[in-house]
Amino acid sequence: MEKKYVSPKRIARLAGLLYLLWIITGLYGLMYVPSQTIVKGDTVATANKILANEFLFRSGIINDLISITIGIFLIMALYRLLKQVNEYQAKFMFALLFVTFPVVFIMDAFNIASLMILKGEVLKTFDLSQRQEVAMFLFKINNYGSVTLELFWGLWLIPFGQLVYKSGFIPRILGVFLVVNGITYIIHCCASLLFPDYQNIVRQMATPFWVLGEVVITLWLLIWGVKGSKGKEIASKISAVRL
Repeated sequence: MEKKYVSPKRIARLAGLLYLLWIITGLYGLMYVPSQTIVKGDTVATANKILANEFLFRSGIINDLISITIGIFLIMALYRLLKQVNEYQAKFMFALLFVTFPVVFIMDAFNIASLMILKGEVLKTFDLSQRQEVAMFLFKINNYGSVTLELFWGLWLIPFGQLVYKSGFIPRILGVFLVVNGITYIIHCCASLLFPDYQNIVRQMATPFWVLGEVVITLWLLIWGVKGSKGKEIASKISAVRL
């Protein structure tokens, strides 16, 4: 079988592009859609807003499916790029992110069920206020699901940052940023579960570190890819794609 070797710079830039798309879909699903459909602390207003923006709400579900698909290709690209640095850590990184994807499918099932309940397609024997309460209960489960996912969003960044630090073809400081980024995700997850009243304060403090880690590594991979003699050296070690 003939083998075709792909440049590590090309893989890095592909990973950067996928990372950028992943961040965009994440912001749309986690920030924009909820801001247009959820009224915190008001069940009736939330129900009315979701029904008034049903297409937007449904687009958030489709967005999640697209985001998962992008995330799978992203972690595959990063694994291929970094496994020559330390294969065990690369597998660990891969596993910690990959386990989050099935959870998102379950959360979207809750979203679909909530919409069906609000529209009266199920639980037809319940009155309007009861359906709204059940729908909000499912939304709250979904919200806590997002919070618990932050634990793994933080954990996968730690081996990712270590691999970047050791790679030699990406600046070490970016590896440090990623590890700090991961730790702040974990802190935000724990703080949200233990001290929910301070969740917004912790998020505001953590946001600069999230930007410093994932946004910076995304731009580096997308613009520069890999640089230096180490990048050329590792080109011969990148695993081949069999034709």
